[in-house]
Amino acid sequence: MKKFATALFAAGLIASATACTATHQLTTAETCERIQAVVSNPANNAGKTGMNNLANQIRPIHAVASDDLKPALAQILAYTDEQAKENPDKDKLADLQSGYQEAGSTYSKFCGQAGAQ
Repeated sequence: MKKFATALFAAGLIASATACTATHQLTTAETCERIQAVVSNPANNAGKTGMNNLANQIRPIHAVASDDLKPALAQILAYTDEQAKENPDKDKLADLQSGYQEAGSTYSKFCGQAGAQ
């Protein structure tokens, strides 16, 4: 019985440690690396399916992104979510377009040099 209790306690510690690392915030360089891996995939640039893929791959990065890039990723997600809809709202897309372009500039600002290192 004592071995069983010890095993449960150890499993609880491992689960707690895993939960703590799941909420770890990335550095800007780490965020850039992960974004680069996503945007370099050509399948993420093709039509509605590509927009869905892009958004679904950015969501987990956004959750742990650096403070520098989190707002840019939120803008990208807003745009890709609208773009991927069956019938996207053209007025909403037009409004989101500037934020999407600004997000690209932010990405270039923080990741342009990081990606070259």
